[in-house]
Amino acid sequence: MALILRSVGPMRGARWVGDGFRLYARKPLLFTMLFIVFLFAALLVSLVPLLGAVVQMMALPLLSLGFMIASRSALLDGPIHPAQFLEPLKGDPAKRRAMLILCVAYGLAAIAILMLADAMSDSAWGRLQRLMARGEGAQAEIDALLSEPGVSYALVTGIGLGTLLTVPFWHAPALVHWAGQGVAQALFSSTLAVWRCRGAFVMYFLTWAAVIVLFGVSAALIFGLLGMPQLASVLGVPAGLAFSTVFYVSLIFTFNDSFGGGGLAEPAADTADTETPPQP
Repeated sequence: MALILRSVGPMRGARWVGDGFRLYARKPLLFTMLFIVFLFAALLVSLVPLLGAVVQMMALPLLSLGFMIASRSALLDGPIHPAQFLEPLKGDPAKRRAMLILCVAYGLAAIAILMLADAMSDSAWGRLQRLMARGEGAQAEIDALLSEPGVSYALVTGIGLGTLLTVPFWHAPALVHWAGQGVAQALFSSTLAVWRCRGAFVMYFLTWAAVIVLFGVSAALIFGLLGMPQLASVLGVPAGLAFSTVFYVSLIFTFNDSFGGGGLAEPAADTADTETPPQP
C-alpha cells in the first residue's frame, strides 16, 4: 500500500467518529462479535496469575490492527472474522518479528505505567478492587479512597503517561503490517502523523466524549420520565460494548486520512498531501 503523509483539519476528527458509526452500521453483529471474541480471549488469559495481565496489554496492538484489517475488508465488501486478529503474525517473518516487538514494548510500557500509578497511590487500585467486591456496603470507604490526594495524582499521571504512550503506537502496527516499516520507523512515523493531525485527534476524542455524555444524559432523562431510572444503567452495558466496538472500527479512518488509504476512503477535502513518512 502506497502511503503519503497527510495533514487534515480539526473537524476531520468528528468525521472519523461518524464514519466509524456508518461502517459499523453495515455489519453491526459481525463487528460486535469480533470485539466479544477478543474480550473472551482476554478473559481467559487473565486467569493466568501475573502473566495474564502482561499478555493482555501486549495484545492491544493486535486488537487495534485486527479491527483495522476487518474494517478495511468491510470497506471493500469483504468478510469479517476473528482470524483477522492473527493475520499480522502470518506471512513475512520480518513483519511478524517487528509486530511482536511492538506488542512486547507496548505491554511492558503499559504495565510500567500502571505499576507507577499504583505505587503513587499506595496501592489504591488493589484496595479499590477489594472494596468494590464487597458491594454497596463499602460505598463510604470507596468515596474516602477516591478522595485521597495520592489517588488523584496517580490518576493524572496514569492518564498523562498513557496518552504519551498511545501516540507512537497509534499507527505503528498498521505501518508495520501494510507499509513494511521497521519498529523504530513505524513509531516515529506514527508520532509525526498524530502530531501533524493533532487538531483532528483532539476533536476526535472530544466528539467521543460528547457522544458518551449525550447518551448518558438522554438515557437517564428518558427512563427517569418513564419511572424506570434503574434501566438507564442496565442499558449502559450494551451501549458501552457498542461504543467500544465503533471506536475500534473508526481507527481505519484515522489511518486512511493520516497516510492515505489506497483509495479505501473518500479523500479529505481539507487534506494537504506532503511527503512520505521520513526516516527517523
